[in-house]
Amino acid sequence: MSITIRQAQPQDAHAVIPLIIDAIGEIANRLTGEQTTKAVEQELTVLFKREDNRHSYLNTYVAVENEQVLGILVYYNGVEAIQMDANLVKWLEEKNAPSVIIDKEAHEDEYYIDTICVSPAARGKGIGTLLLQFALEETQKRGYSKLSLNVETEKEDARRLYERMGFVITEPWSIIDEPFHHMVKQF
Repeated sequence: MSITIRQAQPQDAHAVIPLIIDAIGEIANRLTGEQTTKAVEQELTVLFKREDNRHSYLNTYVAVENEQVLGILVYYNGVEAIQMDANLVKWLEEKNAPSVIIDKEAHEDEYYIDTICVSPAARGKGIGTLLLQFALEETQKRGYSKLSLNVETEKEDARRLYERMGFVITEPWSIIDEPFHHMVKQF
């Protein structure tokens, strides 16, 4: 298996968007202001192709084998998140979305894994671990000492994977009024 991780490109949207939706579920509705599956996909594609928000291709990395996207990582720092989320709120307001509240997901001194997902057919092959390892290495290269993520409290398998990678639960977190564990790996 020859898997490489590269920066996503706008043309990767067709492969990336379903994985984002798979990973974040109803949060996608809030981020797009849409309710139907088709509308959520269309608007996430718009956001992915833009350069000013958390789900931009600029913040997305893809694990590929033979040019097939097998997994994704959406990753950025907590400082950039402030402006990216302000841009997202402005976009939602301009389209008269029903909710324009975007929950903060990371502290400013952290690099943050917003979304990580492996395609169903490629699960169990270590791709998620490769993406996590990539994020750990990139965080250190960028001079940060903390990498964080949020995991839903009921996703115990995911939490255990993160703990094996050195993440520890540091505090409770809430995203769209749902309970999460905020987990951090320090270097």
